[in-house]
Amino acid sequence: MWQHVREDAALRESRKQTRKPPKQAPVRQKDWACAFLEDPEGYDDLDLTGQERVMPKGEAEWREAKVIRSPLHDGFGPTVPPPAAGRDAGKAVVAGTVIEVSSGLCRVQAADHAYLCRLRQALHVSHSGYSNMVAVGDHVTISHNGDERGTVEAILPRRSALARPDPINLYQQQVIVANVDQVLIVAAWREPAFWPELADRYLIAALRYNLVPVIVINKVDLAEDEGELAAAVAAYRAAGQRVITTSAVSGVGLEELRSILTGKTTALAGLSGVGKSSLLAAVEPGLNLRVAEVSGRKHEGRHTTTQVTLHPLRDGGFVADTPGIREFGLAGLQQADLRGFYGEFAAVGPCEFANCTHTREPGCAVKAAARAGRIARMRYDSYRKIWHALA
Repeated sequence: MWQHVREDAALRESRKQTRKPPKQAPVRQKDWACAFLEDPEGYDDLDLTGQERVMPKGEAEWREAKVIRSPLHDGFGPTVPPPAAGRDAGKAVVAGTVIEVSSGLCRVQAADHAYLCRLRQALHVSHSGYSNMVAVGDHVTISHNGDERGTVEAILPRRSALARPDPINLYQQQVIVANVDQVLIVAAWREPAFWPELADRYLIAALRYNLVPVIVINKVDLAEDEGELAAAVAAYRAAGQRVITTSAVSGVGLEELRSILTGKTTALAGLSGVGKSSLLAAVEPGLNLRVAEVSGRKHEGRHTTTQVTLHPLRDGGFVADTPGIREFGLAGLQQADLRGFYGEFAAVGPCEFANCTHTREPGCAVKAAARAGRIARMRYDSYRKIWHALA
């Protein structure tokens, strides 16, 4: 009886810690081509929001010494020692992988059995740089009595992670999924409309965390202008990124997508309604994922995935379908570092000033290349929006 009382108390405490962030106003979007064509020289009306504030006042020094300044620290996660021998006499200790996290509990797949586990109280996130101690994809050790419940005793260091600024504690990182090999950045061409800035944010995040990015432009059956679609694909390929086009309706690109997923641990990222769950259901019908129609707003879909879950694939590998995230911040990224994630900029020749930001300076080779069409206007527009948001 006392064990159940303690578990109920732990659940109540975890719910206090897991509060939904306040709703934010929708991010207004402008057409990337029209904005450039209207004012290619000035090009300053970017409809920006203050979504890149990554910490409250007084946290700058803390950030410099912690994870936000350098995401590639200490193997992406806490090194927690294994449980002391004899601490829980009579309990079996096994290794497993976290496949689901919810309200202070997690489900761990160990061999052929899944255990519903709580975290040992000694595990906490204080001063770790992360707002969540355990994430889907984490490799852990658990103790159990042979039933379906267990306790997470240790969390092993992460070899990779996809993370973002925590929506509440902005000076900390929230790990979305850990120990993945690649990120499929899924964007719909229509319904909702293709959003280059968000795709670029996911692309930058993947590269910062040593993850292989693959851009998937879905719903290409809805393309009315094949030339416009081809130009968007060419823009990312010119930047050295792999791009595939897909449609769960017509079947275009599904075999290529299946080959990309096989044998890898993959995170799917993108806006709600772009068709992540529909694509997974098309290449792996047995997953039985929820799908729904998108809303009528330009850049929004209905949330059909509400939490991260790791699914095994029939041909080998795992895939994590993540909830749609409208604003994906790039905590700790400095303005001066942003240009390094736009590889096509380096190929257009030197600017007049060595420290050119490619925004307002005279003699900017990147601006000239964008005006001449040697750099995709879509990518240049996205760069400027993110650069200003990082201020």
